[in-house]
Amino acid sequence: MFFQKEIGLDLGTSTVLVYVEDKGIVVNEPSLVAYDSSTDKIVRFGSEARAMLGRTPENIQVMRPLKDGVISRYDMTLRMIQYFLHKACGNMLFQPGVTICIPSGIKDSEMHLLREAAKEAGANRIHFLEEPLAAAIGAGIDVTAPSGHMIVDIGGGTTDVAVVSMRGVVVAQSIRIAGDKFDEAIVQYVRRKHNVLIGDQTAEMIKIRIGAVYDHKVARELEVRGRCLLQGVPKSVTVSSKEILEALMDPITAIIDTICTVVERIPPALVGDVLQNGITMTGGASQIYGFDKLIEDVTGIKTRVAKDPVSCVAVGTGRAQEIGDLPETPSGLFTPGRTE
Repeated sequence: MFFQKEIGLDLGTSTVLVYVEDKGIVVNEPSLVAYDSSTDKIVRFGSEARAMLGRTPENIQVMRPLKDGVISRYDMTLRMIQYFLHKACGNMLFQPGVTICIPSGIKDSEMHLLREAAKEAGANRIHFLEEPLAAAIGAGIDVTAPSGHMIVDIGGGTTDVAVVSMRGVVVAQSIRIAGDKFDEAIVQYVRRKHNVLIGDQTAEMIKIRIGAVYDHKVARELEVRGRCLLQGVPKSVTVSSKEILEALMDPITAIIDTICTVVERIPPALVGDVLQNGITMTGGASQIYGFDKLIEDVTGIKTRVAKDPVSCVAVGTGRAQEIGDLPETPSGLFTPGRTE
């Protein structure tokens, strides 16, 4: 047991990360639950649930209780939060204060569900922090300075694009197109091009190993297995990075359009800052080969991928409390260090 700690919760569509004060990230697991419909009970969470994918009887389903960054199954989300908070904190003497990162475009009703879920899961004080601001803090950017920084955070369910300055988000836009849509696009492409049906896990593996949005000098290839749609038998096919570039064209274009929209909305006083400071990319999908080069080519703004981009939002959410108190604003959000 330990005295009350501040906890940062990155409750992502694909992954849950929990940051504990003085410890760092202590939980990094898939946002999955395994549900037994015959007993109406959840039997596994996180990594243990992922290990059951494709290996369960009909009565057990492995599912995500969050979709596109928001709650789709409240009961399962509640249990999942309880599980991961307990895993992160063990037997707590006092209830923890929890800061939850949220997409910039989240609705009040969605934020209310998150608040209630965290409260029922045992959180004491509950704060919300917009993902771009959390990502900036986690990437090592001084968000208290009067200088504009542009953040592109590409998670599993949402992409958040924002300019942050002086402890706040100046301009932002969020779209529900991110890593999961990349996986779906790869599944659809392999089905259309090779007449082979692959699973989401195989698509994610393709994305991680040879995913590209910029031409490699030498194309990379990967052999994968799926089910032949013509004969109904297992079949191996070889896919290339050039094919994945083609497969990802639509979701990547949507993200690039969002980035350009935010660039056009940057206040004149901050344009020079953004040109000097550049664009910082965070989130797991930011690591796809050539994404930073593509954004730099399109916008003309130097672009870099943050160190350890997967952890930036969780680390920033946890460290936000170190910047200062998080008083609530009328919108229900919290801004580090600002007083009402």
